[in-house]
Amino acid sequence: MAHLVESMAYVHDTPWHGLGNPLTEHQPIKVWCREAGMDWEIHSSDVLYQAQPVSGSGLLIRSHPDSKVLYRSDTLDPLSVVSPRYKVVQPREVLEFYRDLVSAGGFELETAGVLKGGRKLWALAKTGQETMLKGGDRVKAYLLLATSCDGTLCTTAQFTSVRVVCNNTLRLAVGDRTGAVKVPHSTVFDPAQVKQELGLGLSAWDQFLQSIKTLAARPVNRIEAMNYLVEVLGDSDLPLAEQSNQKALQQVHQLFSGQGMGSSLASANGTAWGLLNAVTEYVDHQRKARSQDYRLDSAWFGQGAAIKQRGLEAALKLVA
Repeated sequence: MAHLVESMAYVHDTPWHGLGNPLTEHQPIKVWCREAGMDWEIHSSDVLYQAQPVSGSGLLIRSHPDSKVLYRSDTLDPLSVVSPRYKVVQPREVLEFYRDLVSAGGFELETAGVLKGGRKLWALAKTGQETMLKGGDRVKAYLLLATSCDGTLCTTAQFTSVRVVCNNTLRLAVGDRTGAVKVPHSTVFDPAQVKQELGLGLSAWDQFLQSIKTLAARPVNRIEAMNYLVEVLGDSDLPLAEQSNQKALQQVHQLFSGQGMGSSLASANGTAWGLLNAVTEYVDHQRKARSQDYRLDSAWFGQGAAIKQRGLEAALKLVA
């Protein structure tokens, strides 16, 4: 089976998805580009097609002015067909985004890589911000920058938390703040403007920190737990016995009830924070996936990310 993750590099511990080339700390951007498989460019070309005249005098080659083919400079493999107005973000730009944050802002690149043959690109950096919840439950803040060249993802900078005990990942979001800035490919990507809009996440992290502390202090009973899981994973209009995904509901409930990583810590044992982490552990580590790289793509950008977002929103309603 072909892997979604074509190449990837990381420092420190092996990532939860178990993929990538290990690097020593504090490598320059040039090394990250090479080891993460991002040392190539996205080029464009006219779309050509063959047309058969009615006269049958032979095939003609015509161009289609309303479309362009994007392709890799190294392999010449095609990536997508897009409008001429599509604004490309180059692989190196994804890593360059972090240069000043690393040199002056205390950030540290931890992972970067290529998905789907170059159709998606990302880099993840530790911000240096972290907290410790009850029972030694450590949570760290990261900044993820990702883009695509096939129209499936805006260029997105988003703050992400990582729970150290289990490597569960969760996008920071508080109220109507998403902790993310999205730049559509109809607009030129301006790194300075994105950083300004993010505000380097200081206020977002502070608000998120307050939220998770509140979740860790909110006990939940069995009925609340099952109602929460049905809201996040099932159909809230149907009774529990008629839910179509009974296996998933039972699996996540078992994670919450003691089988999950870190579920016995004081912050998570029987709390709304524990419920939320049962959902994130299910998505990041246990939900059925074709491979670990498919799981990564889903957990960060796809259906898995949407499930975790619903989980966060439902947990916040418990403490509203």
